[in-house]
Amino acid sequence: MQSDQNQYLGQAPLGKLLRTFSIPCIFSLLVTALYNIVDQIFIGNSELGYLGNAATGIVFPILIISLAFAWCVGDGSAAYLSLCQGKGDTQNAHKCIGSGLTITFLISLVLILVATLCKEPLLRLFGASDTTIGMSMEYFTILLAALPIYMLANAMNGVIRADGSPKFSMAATTGGAVLNIILDPIFIFGLHWGVKGAAYATVLGQILSFVLSVIYYTTRTKTFHLTKKSFLPDLRVFRGVVQLGASTFITQMSIVIISLVCNIMLFQYGSLSIYGPDIPISVISIETTVFTIVINIVVGIILGGQPILGYNYGARKYDRVRGTYKLIFLSTLAVGLVSTLIFELCPQVVIGIFGAGDPLYWEFALLTFRIFLSLVTFTCLIKMTSIFFQAVGHPGKAAASSLIRDLVCFVPLCILLPRFFGVKGILFAAPAADLIAMIVAATLTLRFFRKLRADEAAAPAQAPEAASTVIRPSHPGVIVTIAREHGSAGKRVGQLLADQLGVACYYKEMTALAAQESGLAQEFISDLNANSPALLHDLYLSTNVVQQAITAQDRIIRKIADAGSCVIVGRAADYVLRNYDNVVRVFIHAPKDYRTRKVMEMYGDTQEEAAASIRHSDAARGAYYKNITGTAWGDARNYSLCIDSSIGPEQTAQAILDYLALRGQASVAKG
Repeated sequence: MQSDQNQYLGQAPLGKLLRTFSIPCIFSLLVTALYNIVDQIFIGNSELGYLGNAATGIVFPILIISLAFAWCVGDGSAAYLSLCQGKGDTQNAHKCIGSGLTITFLISLVLILVATLCKEPLLRLFGASDTTIGMSMEYFTILLAALPIYMLANAMNGVIRADGSPKFSMAATTGGAVLNIILDPIFIFGLHWGVKGAAYATVLGQILSFVLSVIYYTTRTKTFHLTKKSFLPDLRVFRGVVQLGASTFITQMSIVIISLVCNIMLFQYGSLSIYGPDIPISVISIETTVFTIVINIVVGIILGGQPILGYNYGARKYDRVRGTYKLIFLSTLAVGLVSTLIFELCPQVVIGIFGAGDPLYWEFALLTFRIFLSLVTFTCLIKMTSIFFQAVGHPGKAAASSLIRDLVCFVPLCILLPRFFGVKGILFAAPAADLIAMIVAATLTLRFFRKLRADEAAAPAQAPEAASTVIRPSHPGVIVTIAREHGSAGKRVGQLLADQLGVACYYKEMTALAAQESGLAQEFISDLNANSPALLHDLYLSTNVVQQAITAQDRIIRKIADAGSCVIVGRAADYVLRNYDNVVRVFIHAPKDYRTRKVMEMYGDTQEEAAASIRHSDAARGAYYKNITGTAWGDARNYSLCIDSSIGPEQTAQAILDYLALRGQASVAKG
């Protein structure tokens, strides 16, 4: 039976669904951004003016490094917790969260040590001048002291949301932001503490968010309970957390690289211009803050659409995928166009919120908003496209959409154009990168939807063979799981063994049952390995829709095992059933030339095609197994019996039967 949540995602009106999921995401992202926004507004309107904003703006990208680690662990732990909930795995749920918090704390200490030893060189690298270095040092030193609290609060927040308490998660973030807003004017204007006051207000807000999160973890958790043992790092579990949070880390670190290159170029070429180094860096820090508001709205919209897109793509409900994409596209387009009109027609209104400056400051600020953000609509659509592809399990396209704009185009153009146009060349780097990346994103999107239509048209002709969707009752006895190299005749061996034992053999039946369980399409679940891109196995397997399919599959494997003695082929069943005492784990292998001949016979491939098919299939199976288990596929230590099937399928099945007899399990199975 499909869960109520899946039925809701597959049947409810798309507009209502998108609003339900997107509005909380947008709100949460905007509240998170408030810390930096509020500091810059109050500092810019104080006696420090734009120099104060330059000083704090220099520190911001450095803090993103710590945020990259915290969000990687937080998002990864939240996704891992969701998977544990789906699998009913209470043992690893608390381990992933406790390990994540311990390692986040240790990372924060390492970052503090490195930043303390390299504080001034680091700030100067990110653009601090002789005028701003003092303020930057003061601001950075205070924030650095509270870095563990900052990182832990951000890592804990995502887990609270995944635990089924999005309102508490929002309250913890909002509470800290509101306290920051209240304290900023008191410390900056009332006590005249300047950037020091802004830093203290930020730290106290973070402490409040952290305390509220700790209260939740100790008194209100729903699906996990932490003990002292939870905080002992489990590296196998933590590896899964890192895989699930990797895309977040890559995104945040790309922001750091962009900020670093941009600030270096602004400092270098600003110093050679009438503006000096501080005006361009101050203005860019304001632009970044304003742009963050715009992009967070867009990201909130598409993140809200992720579960809708992922489920319906996996369920092969392509009309709902197109409908959801259309709503997200139009919403993103509206946000981008409204932002463009504001930045082009009245940028002075936005800039003025962050304080005033001399005529040169205003001149560069107006140029920045009108040139640097001229194609902000494209920037929004590129970001939307990247997250869209991640939602439907295409990490390669997601990475291409994002990284081409930021790292492949913007960074080189940011270095190249100032040589010809001075500091203003940096401003033109952004729209140039947006234009190139938009062409790539549009091309990828059009090809994706074209293929979607082709798959839709071909679906009736290529429907999978009908497979029983009933778990056949059996009797107590041995459960044999078979993992196998491609071309080793593992499926045939499994069927022969099942026939001799007088029990059911499950292979395609598992995917049919998992499809019935989850509402996802059988061919989607069946092709998890086939669709895995060669260079991005881990990222593909960590996408939401694929993890949903894996979770459904794991539940079915356990239900099959609970029904009694049987043979199960593939799908890391040996690991899924690791807590079952009556499981015999078999790995079937064979020499490469034998497997090549078998593949040629079975599929009519040439020798080269067969060899390539073996390489791809084995790599995908190995990546799948490593992703699920954290251990190596084919490692003899993971199995009860490893056997070379080149002796023939019948002989291999008999050898396994003899092995069961030696263990005293064959007779039990025959019951």
